[in-house]
Amino acid sequence: MRRMTYRNGLLLGLSLCLAGAAPARAQDTQLCFATAELVKMGSKLSEGDRQKAHDACMRALADSSNVVDKYHLQEADFDIMGTRPKQP
Repeated sequence: MRRMTYRNGLLLGLSLCLAGAAPARAQDTQLCFATAELVKMGSKLSEGDRQKAHDACMRALADSSNVVDKYHLQEADFDIMGTRPKQP
């Protein structure tokens, strides 16, 4: 009985940790896309805001396993940072 309670507590703790991490991923993605949209509309960003958005894009990119999402996140980051990959 005691072993089952420990296992259930461990599973509950793990679930809460994972549930707590999910909103941060969504916030990173939202910050990345929202900042990219501001830049495309002509807003000027401070270097600090630009770096925060870039970091959020990189975290969201690392968390995503969807190829299409990764593409969109990279495009948003390129808009934020003002750089594109070099074409061969």
